[in-house]
Amino acid sequence: METLIPVLNKLQDVFSTMGTAPVQLPLLVVIGSQSAGKSSVLENIVGRDFLPRGNTIVTRRPLVLQLINTNLNRIDEKSVDGQDVKFSSVSSGREWGEFLHQKGKRYYNFDEIKREITNETDRVVGSNKGVSDKPIHLKIFSPNVLSLSMVDLPGITKVPVGDQPANIEQLIRDMSLKFIRNPNSIIVAVSPANTDIANSDSLKLAKEVDPYGRRTIGVLTKLDLMDRGTDAMDVLRGKVIPLRLGFVPVVNRSQADINSKKRIQEAHKTESLFFESHPKYTQIKHRCGTRYLSARLNNLLLHHIKKVLPQLKAKIGEMIAETQEELDSYGIALTGSVTNYGSLLLQLISQFCTNYCNALEGRSPDVSLGELYGGARISYVFHQVFAKGLLGIQPFDRLTDSDIRTAIRNATGPRPSLFVPEISFELLVKRQIHRLEGPSLQCVDMVFDELTKVASQCEHLVPQLRRFPKLRDQLVECVHELLQSQVTPTKQMIKDIIAIELSYVNTNHPDFVGGSRAIHNFNERVRRLKMEEKKRDPHSRADLATLLNRDKKDQKGPSFGETVSGAVDGVSHALGFGQPQTVQKPSERELIETEIIKSLIASYYNIVRQNVTDNVPKSIMFFLVNYTKDRIQSSLVRALYKEENFTNLLSENPSVSEKRRQQTELLSVLRKSLDIVNEVRDFSMI
Repeated sequence: METLIPVLNKLQDVFSTMGTAPVQLPLLVVIGSQSAGKSSVLENIVGRDFLPRGNTIVTRRPLVLQLINTNLNRIDEKSVDGQDVKFSSVSSGREWGEFLHQKGKRYYNFDEIKREITNETDRVVGSNKGVSDKPIHLKIFSPNVLSLSMVDLPGITKVPVGDQPANIEQLIRDMSLKFIRNPNSIIVAVSPANTDIANSDSLKLAKEVDPYGRRTIGVLTKLDLMDRGTDAMDVLRGKVIPLRLGFVPVVNRSQADINSKKRIQEAHKTESLFFESHPKYTQIKHRCGTRYLSARLNNLLLHHIKKVLPQLKAKIGEMIAETQEELDSYGIALTGSVTNYGSLLLQLISQFCTNYCNALEGRSPDVSLGELYGGARISYVFHQVFAKGLLGIQPFDRLTDSDIRTAIRNATGPRPSLFVPEISFELLVKRQIHRLEGPSLQCVDMVFDELTKVASQCEHLVPQLRRFPKLRDQLVECVHELLQSQVTPTKQMIKDIIAIELSYVNTNHPDFVGGSRAIHNFNERVRRLKMEEKKRDPHSRADLATLLNRDKKDQKGPSFGETVSGAVDGVSHALGFGQPQTVQKPSERELIETEIIKSLIASYYNIVRQNVTDNVPKSIMFFLVNYTKDRIQSSLVRALYKEENFTNLLSENPSVSEKRRQQTELLSVLRKSLDIVNEVRDFSMI
């Protein structure tokens, strides 16, 4: 298991080159208020003075501290929670530090390490006491430490002092939350024992991200400064604030000890003597002090790494696949001859045309589940929008019974007619047929819009076009021009279809009801109405108009009176008089003629409507959709494949070049990370 922490250290070093880690690593995160003794705890663990000190905030950047045990000879065994943990008892041997920003340079003088931390902090955030979340990476090699990897964060402060920013408290809080929100981190919350633990800033912050205390270990400092007669046993036993990982009490050097340069090894002896001689703490002395804290943190980190390493390996593998896929979408940076440019241009045009046609034919590999697209959308326009729209145009919309009678009268002239005049039928039915032209032309526009939409989504069709915005714009423009050139012929064909229907009224059509059948149907209808009237009232003397009006009401149609009243102005205008004329109640003959004409109009109109419903989609497919599919590639090649335009069309978007560089770096880091994780061959044997 001792190999796990070096693996973690290597991962941290690799990710530090990117500034941010792409995956969340296991980590010990040390948080605490500015006066909690956090720096002293870390120095006691390391066994050397190496952290800057001062009256105000000194740690202004996160310090990623990696402790590496260099002793390979004498190792003592110390039991922690039933586990044997190695702790070096060798006090001799060289100790040094290395900064990641100064690779290869060793600092044997720890005062120089202290100065370099200060200088590196000032280099990034200046000397105005500001803070930054950009970490400093420091490795300390010593035979006197247990291998650990932790992050020391700036102390939590409340009030700005001197030149500190006014929002210093919020800046440090946000920085701390950024690190402890990592679910793979272990929170080391340092709190002074001589203040009420309920007011601990570190425990309050830890509880926000770890409300049940499952990954928080408490460290109590300044037990030697508590009021005489008081102790922290209730806190240590978890009776005040329960933490699954518990609390560890430590005694640090006092300010007087630091000023007198008291050695940390001597401070360890003083600390051990304190716990052994204290009447309360002596019973738990084996779980007190810096040596136990170091061993406990080492043990927790090892087991935590063992727990998350398999998931970490799987996560890195997934990210490698995702990053490689995104990198492939950006393509290879263009270098080479004009031939290479031309070859790439033809390849992109061909791929665009193929995917465009596939989208219209329903063979696109990326089938959308959220909305209809391409050919499916065109089918929806034909069958759900256009066809249903025509069905909504009824044979007698904007045509009243009064209009029909007026047309019959105008067709007979001054002489009374013996039969229903055919000219009135043709006049009325052509008027209604002409109303089908508008929706048919709108159908062309809707299909044109969908074809243009498919072309405008060329980045979806060919992801590589994100690299070349000028080529993308030219492709869309050329396709739009090709489509636009066919809109006029398509609409002309639609107009011709309507004109053909208007040019000749085929009353011999097999589905047309005809005059004799229309009269027969009307007589049957009248017979049915009379029988229903007798059943309702055997003594009824209702005339034909009454029966027809009642039948219309049953069919939720307008009554005769409403129809006449609403049509007075229209009839007067049709007759050419300036003032509305009184419309007389129609005679029974006029009623019969009106109903027969309506029957003929409805029959022939339905035949024509069905023809238009069938022929308009066919015409649009032939003149617009299929024409575009057949000629799109030749049109694009003819318009774009010109040697003088290669460089301009294939000039990359600067953002694509930057993203390619970023993804290349990320892929390199992830592959190195996977190689590092693969050093641990068998997770089950750890």
